[in-house]
Amino acid sequence: AVKNQPAPAAVVMTEKTHPSGTDRIAEAAEALKLNARDIVVNIQGDEPQMPPALINQVADLLGNKTDAAIATLAAPLDAAQLDDSAVVKVVGDCDGFALYFSRAAIARVRDDGDANNDIASGVVQRHLGIYAYRVEYLRRFAKRTACELEKRERLEQLRALWHGDKIACATAVEIPAPGIDTEADLMRVRNAHSREKI
Repeated sequence: AVKNQPAPAAVVMTEKTHPSGTDRIAEAAEALKLNARDIVVNIQGDEPQMPPALINQVADLLGNKTDAAIATLAAPLDAAQLDDSAVVKVVGDCDGFALYFSRAAIARVRDDGDANNDIASGVVQRHLGIYAYRVEYLRRFAKRTACELEKRERLEQLRALWHGDKIACATAVEIPAPGIDTEADLMRVRNAHSREKI
């Protein structure tokens, strides 16, 4: 036997018809018969380089924010990412809850303002593809149909905001590499893995 080998993980095959990853996670939670108060962390498939520390951070964030339905994380944004529709942006309120997520540049600077000031001050950040939910909330979420904002932006978290649910959002304690949103991103990750094997 190999010492210190991790225990095998449970794998659940879900239906192909789910409109979002959160709906898919809801099915998996039911199949695994998780308790209603259990916290589940979802790392989006396009974030293969997510630092493990962020799994604990997002789970702890939800555990500490008892009035939040979901917890998620964000990271600093650079000027090139602001207008990149492949990069999801988030703006939050003064209590650490998300106000809105978009693929568009938010908050759009009006008149002669400087977008770099918003970026530098953290008014707008890059949303990371990691979420924490309680199982009881996943059950409610999956019973709701996608709202128009979710369909337009292709962002499932807008379904939660549409229904008035709170999403706790904090700055990540460790900054992950950019997600895989384009063919160039995929090549970057493949090259990085190839170098690690050498």
